[in-house]
Amino acid sequence: MNFPFLFLLVSLILPSPSSSTTSDSLSQRSSLSVEKPNDVLISSNGIFSAGFHPAGDNAYCFAVRFSKSLDPTFVWMANRDIPVNGKGSKLSLLDTGNLILTDAGRSNVWTTTTVSNSTAQLTLLDTGNLVLRTLEGFTFWQSFDFPTDTLLPHQPLTRNTELISSRSRSNYSSGFYHLFFDNDNIIRLLFDGLEISSIYWPDPSIISWESGRTTYNNSRIALLDSSGSFVSSDDLKFEATDFGMGPKRRLTVDFDGNLRLYSLDETRGTWDVSWQAFSLTCKIHGICGPNSLCGYGPERGCSCLPGYKPRNLTDWSYGCEPNFSHSCNNSTLNFVKLPNVDFYGYDIGFFPNQTLESCRRICLQYCNCKAFMFRVDYGSRTYNCYPKSFLLNGFHAPNFEGDVYLKLPRAGVLSNNEPAKELLNCSGEAHVGLARTYQKKQESRSVKYLTWFVGVIGGVEMVCVFLVWCFLYRTNQGSSAAVQGYIVAATGFRKYSYAELKKATKGFSEEIGRGGAGVVYKGVFLDGRVAAIKRLDGANQGEGEFLAEVGTIGRINHMNLIEMWGYCAEGKHRLLVYEYMERGSLAENLSSEELDWKKRFEIAVGTARGLAYLHEECLEWVLHCDIKPQNILLDANYKPKVADFGLSKLLNRGDLDISGFSRIRGTRGYMAPEWLFNLPITSKVDVYSYGIVVLEMVTGKSTTGLHVVEDGGEAEHRQLVTWVREKMNGTASMASRVEEIADQRMDNNFNVAEMEILVRVALQCVDEERNARPSMGHVVEMLLRHENGN
Repeated sequence: MNFPFLFLLVSLILPSPSSSTTSDSLSQRSSLSVEKPNDVLISSNGIFSAGFHPAGDNAYCFAVRFSKSLDPTFVWMANRDIPVNGKGSKLSLLDTGNLILTDAGRSNVWTTTTVSNSTAQLTLLDTGNLVLRTLEGFTFWQSFDFPTDTLLPHQPLTRNTELISSRSRSNYSSGFYHLFFDNDNIIRLLFDGLEISSIYWPDPSIISWESGRTTYNNSRIALLDSSGSFVSSDDLKFEATDFGMGPKRRLTVDFDGNLRLYSLDETRGTWDVSWQAFSLTCKIHGICGPNSLCGYGPERGCSCLPGYKPRNLTDWSYGCEPNFSHSCNNSTLNFVKLPNVDFYGYDIGFFPNQTLESCRRICLQYCNCKAFMFRVDYGSRTYNCYPKSFLLNGFHAPNFEGDVYLKLPRAGVLSNNEPAKELLNCSGEAHVGLARTYQKKQESRSVKYLTWFVGVIGGVEMVCVFLVWCFLYRTNQGSSAAVQGYIVAATGFRKYSYAELKKATKGFSEEIGRGGAGVVYKGVFLDGRVAAIKRLDGANQGEGEFLAEVGTIGRINHMNLIEMWGYCAEGKHRLLVYEYMERGSLAENLSSEELDWKKRFEIAVGTARGLAYLHEECLEWVLHCDIKPQNILLDANYKPKVADFGLSKLLNRGDLDISGFSRIRGTRGYMAPEWLFNLPITSKVDVYSYGIVVLEMVTGKSTTGLHVVEDGGEAEHRQLVTWVREKMNGTASMASRVEEIADQRMDNNFNVAEMEILVRVALQCVDEERNARPSMGHVVEMLLRHENGN
């Protein structure tokens, strides 16, 4: 046997680093290929496998699944929202300890962004947990920390994790339903749809402790064990109907929004539901989309309201759209009765003790009123009226004692429109397509000639299109320049070039802040001025719309509002240039020893003044919607200025409807209850957030932290608002009460009277009932009255 033949034989026998594997581990410098069906990891107990799985036409996701399930049952996915090509894609463990998923074009689609100085390997454990760990057993990354839609036994759900449903039965990308711990420490289900978002479990109309939950445990952890028992830190507990050791289990937020506990029947390879959050699934929000009804007949089904038609014939989550044009001319409108129907949330207001005619007049008063609910109150034996600005979460039930009256044009709608109904079997055969595909068959000669011919014709067409574009571009440039010239003249703003801002920020290298709207960088211009430059994320506005918003911000000017110097609207780039605040944000200074009582009180007054101007004095009625310490900036003398107000919702002061928000905004811990319960959004949401910020500044404690109250040797946990309110309502002297809640870093160096008035004002601001909260103008008045009194 000669040497070349021996070398060839050995190379065929010994596996290469990227060859097929069926072990439970992947070593460094090895990979799993999408083109090799046997390139999978299998847990040592044979229950789980990890590998590439089809997610659509020529689209694949790397996932962990149950091996013994008849239908594919995935418990974790690396790239659920960005599937890779069916050719050339691979999962590789680099010698640096980083695990990366690359597409056919060798672009990184997903990575763990990990580093290990020791030898590491990727291992699929018997629990279904995919881990990166050293040979010594130290785990430095695990899939259990990044769940998708499923929780496995002994996998914790924490304050930093959430479950997100799939889009449909066959589309594994992120859907609309979320299971997570809310800022009040309650585990909740949220519908986060295309147009609106709302909490729907536990029932938002029931106080948490009435549904057996507690808000006092801040650990925020939940766990499912192998026997089918689920326990959460908010006292939520449930068990599988087949409770006990044996069956393989999983807890999943399904694509229809229901939370279900499943048990595997290994003999049949199918899953049985052993617990579910909803038996009446029409109570799940968003299941049928806007302007539609969910009902049972006998199966659950969706139907459009009279006068409406489906937006998407294959996906009811898009809901229905009107067959008519909306009008505010009351003489052309009528109401159609929908008996035994309810729509949860989005009430313009609550009007007790009304007649049917008076409720009708109330709805006609509001142009945006789509319908009204008319329901008897058995306690007072009167009828209540609930005008609706948005029709979502509608359901029909014969035993429901309430009627909805739908506002429609008097004629020409119902005669040509039969309510569309379709059983909601939720098949949802939506496929994920890739822009990059792999051509598997060689083209024939005729196809090549046809391609060449089409290419030539297409080239000529592109030249024509280019010439037309040049003409239109020159025309639009003149129009754009005129708009920008007006803005400069009206506001004093300067338009910056992208190159100028890139140079000032040294390539956007010094990040000084980050928020939902974008990233803020420090920049220094040639004249020595220091600026804060915000690059807006996801800014898909046209230039005209962007310039209109910049012009609006330019008309807002107050000593306690951050000043804008200019903007950049060049190509796809949208940047705003602000004055630079030397002390950074209030959040950065809360733990500073230099933040004495005088500075804290002045920050509270200045912030209130800025918000009062936004709410009551400027030309546009501006709701900030995200007041928090990070958005209150401090200059060299600790004078406060409110930031990010120009990115909030602008409302005309004369509008009757001030509930035009359909999606939850703001930051958890600072959001008013209205956001969670789909109540009208007014300036009182900013008042609530302001009160939380003041309490944090006074106490030095976090809004979601645990505060221990000891009484007779027993410790009890309280959240910030409850804790402060109990202390202020105590029987000790006022000096003792405020000393107990004051930030210890002030070392009792504060004015007791000022502390009392500020805390009492803050507690009024965080009242659960929005109408009981003061306006920001009244807040300023109360604080200044006391200040002047001293």
